[in-house]
Amino acid sequence: MLKKMLIINGVKTTLVADVEDKLSDVLRKQLGLTGTKVGCNSGECGTCTVILNGKLVRSCITKMKKIEDNDEIITIEGVGTKDKLHPLQIAWMVYGAAQCGYCTPGFIVSAKVLLEQNNNPTREEVRDWFQKNKNLCRCTGYKPLVDAVMDAAKIMRGELDIKDFWKKIPEGASLVGSSYIRPSAMAKVTGTWDFGADLGLKLPVNTLHAKIVQAEVSHANIISIDTEEAKKVPGVVAVLTYKDVKGTNRINGLAFPTNKGDGLDRPILNDTKIFQYGDAIAIVLAENEKAAHEGVDKVKVELEVLPAYMNAPDAMASDAIEIHPGTPNVYFTNHISKGAETAPIMKEAAYVVEDSFYTQRQPHLPLEPDVGFAYVDDDGKLIIHSKSIALHFHALMIAEGVGMKAEDVYIVQNNTGATFGYKFSPTMEGLLGVATMATGRPVYLEFNMKQQITYTGKRSPFWTTMKLAANKEGKLLALESDWSVDHGPYSEFGDLLTQRGFQFGCAGYMIPNIRGNGRTVCTNHGWGSAFRGYGSPEIMFPSEVLIDELAEKIGMDPFEFRYKNIYRPGDTTPTSCQPDVYCLEELFDKSRPVYELAKKTAAAKNANAVAGKKYGVGVSTNIYGCGLDGPDSSEAWAEITAKGVTVGNSWEDHGQGADVATLTFAHETLKPLNLKPSQIDLVLNDMTKTPNSGPAGGSRSNVLTGNATVVACRNLLEALKKADGTYRTYAEMIAEGREVKYMGKWTAPCTDTPPTDGQGNPFAAYMYGVCIAEVEVDTKTGKTNVEKMTLASDVGTIINKLVVDGQMYGGLVQGIGLALSEDFDDLKKHTTLTGCGIPKIKDVPDNLDLIYTEYQRPNGLLGSAGAGEMPLAAPHAAIINAIYNACGARITHLPARPEKVLEALAN
Repeated sequence: MLKKMLIINGVKTTLVADVEDKLSDVLRKQLGLTGTKVGCNSGECGTCTVILNGKLVRSCITKMKKIEDNDEIITIEGVGTKDKLHPLQIAWMVYGAAQCGYCTPGFIVSAKVLLEQNNNPTREEVRDWFQKNKNLCRCTGYKPLVDAVMDAAKIMRGELDIKDFWKKIPEGASLVGSSYIRPSAMAKVTGTWDFGADLGLKLPVNTLHAKIVQAEVSHANIISIDTEEAKKVPGVVAVLTYKDVKGTNRINGLAFPTNKGDGLDRPILNDTKIFQYGDAIAIVLAENEKAAHEGVDKVKVELEVLPAYMNAPDAMASDAIEIHPGTPNVYFTNHISKGAETAPIMKEAAYVVEDSFYTQRQPHLPLEPDVGFAYVDDDGKLIIHSKSIALHFHALMIAEGVGMKAEDVYIVQNNTGATFGYKFSPTMEGLLGVATMATGRPVYLEFNMKQQITYTGKRSPFWTTMKLAANKEGKLLALESDWSVDHGPYSEFGDLLTQRGFQFGCAGYMIPNIRGNGRTVCTNHGWGSAFRGYGSPEIMFPSEVLIDELAEKIGMDPFEFRYKNIYRPGDTTPTSCQPDVYCLEELFDKSRPVYELAKKTAAAKNANAVAGKKYGVGVSTNIYGCGLDGPDSSEAWAEITAKGVTVGNSWEDHGQGADVATLTFAHETLKPLNLKPSQIDLVLNDMTKTPNSGPAGGSRSNVLTGNATVVACRNLLEALKKADGTYRTYAEMIAEGREVKYMGKWTAPCTDTPPTDGQGNPFAAYMYGVCIAEVEVDTKTGKTNVEKMTLASDVGTIINKLVVDGQMYGGLVQGIGLALSEDFDDLKKHTTLTGCGIPKIKDVPDNLDLIYTEYQRPNGLLGSAGAGEMPLAAPHAAIINAIYNACGARITHLPARPEKVLEALAN
């Protein structure tokens, strides 16, 4: 142990710490400075960045033995407060640069040192700085962060007045379409927005620390689990196995009726078998984190290792054993039949192309690892706090497994450092429930980054073969497709995902005749969970690359070929319903000048390029629907109060901006009351208080929960309305004995798409986009550099410009990762952020351009659709098409790492 006197945020502080303690732990756990976040815990991500004697350090890899007496440390708490914001904090708010907010303190601290050294940097110098200091962001696409630094520098130089920069929305003005700052922004930029690990430091003293014993093989029978030595570790209170689970010990995967399994294939604690690397075998519960870790090391597990089927083709082989005995490895099938039989058409068509494709197991890579805690309240209810983005789903899915009635399980969403969809499935909720039920004590569980990457779900790979036909005029005639979804060992939502294969295969184009077959396959690799785009990126990659191949065979420009075949009035989607709006023609018209300039630019660069450098342009159409198929519904409530109106819903927020969206829907609807935004209070994402709004997935929330919020506010207005057309006050409502709280519910006017012929009207609204990618390819090394991306989008009425822009930027950059670098395949290599290929700021272009049209959605009560998933539907396809345009290397197996490009060039 050592005693140090340090100057922390300008205040002399004396503390005692172990020499091996991490600075991040001392700051957070001893001093309560939780604005410093810990993501990777290995110096990769920069969330823990602080200033030590004027220099940036990553506090998660800085040991206390390196800290000297009188060292000066500045954390985000010392940069600025809500009453005295630093220009960087103001700029971060104005540009919407704090989405989930987890990386925000680290970036602002990092930028502070940059501007102290150079208060007039170029954009490239800012990018170089963040690259050098290892500041990662998974949400924003980086561009808004650079924008914020550039204007903060202007403020510091005296070239920009804060009052002019921070323009408030005029009183009484509509928030719709504005750049109104999200309510959570202030707390995020000052480091006071408490995430799960921050709340974990504020739990009662009797809280147990949980750590899990995990499988280090991918497929095995469990012979025995010996916990005796672990129980002897000082501080260990209990070691739980499946024998200690009070319920069925199964997650309910909510399987379709036509699923050949029962959906109860995922154990909370594995009992008979190991199904994937990282499976939870036991939970060690201790009085402190150190003892829990020691206990994990003492648990002995005896296994009979079995053949591991790490991809769909291997699991479908005739000699493969059933991974879940009694359920075939191919446990769900569906097909689409639109129009006439395609075989004769293919035979007679003037042009036909066919190819096979693979989209990989993309990891989500949020910078906040999974974290949660649970307790039993005074009424005997099980309360679980987590990163869940499907509160009511998850309560239903885990209740029987942990031994509770569904109505006695309540889930609360912590402030969440992004999920990108993996928390559509329960992860640690079942583990927390089991541990709390077994001990009767509060339990806290926090994953490290390796556990986050290996335990939680991934994008399910698609193995796809696709065939397209066109006539001699270049009009599409027919599509044939076959796709196998590698959903890992657990079936939850795999059947729904497989339907996306026919809903978005060649979506955006009028194809009168379609036949296709899809299947969900059980394997022993990482289990499949929702990831932004949910099926669309997997099936639109083959679609959009094959469109390019067909255009080339016909001899048409790929942009013009698309333009000839996109939806126009009277055309129908693959599921034979009409699109909600016909906006693609205008989106292509607005994109055409960008595309033509990009071609000229690439041609000029190629004419003057150094040896080995090639330049190209690619295009893709991007489509996604809003909803969970069919008559999806959502609920909200609105209540008049003495101070204004309180609005409640379960619009789970993984960084996309549920707070400002709820505020905007409510403010717009309640305009007759002349309320200021500050008079509308929000109660969000707590099942003890908020209704069933459904999960925040499938880009459904803006349509479903936005509409439900509008209905609730309209119902409140109706109740407040007097005969003379004026509105009652809160006091008048109380005096008259009237109800002050009103529910709102909205159900999508859709028919589900059945799993037979794939025909129907599955979604209340759609999102549309045209993406243009400009790349440089080094034919000597195979490395691709994306130089520019342009996305023309239509998401209906833009509810908040900052939020929508942020979703577009973030989706495009995740598309770059999907195209070029990201994967979770090698269990030795792909277990860190860097190993998984997360894009750093210099891996993506600063040149990201956005274009919008705003066709009013007939099913959006304010005319809006969703926004988050469309920008990741097919930007990777545009990049792959651009690579081919540049150098003739056709990539059909993602990601397009340099060695694959070189191999394609050689062939």
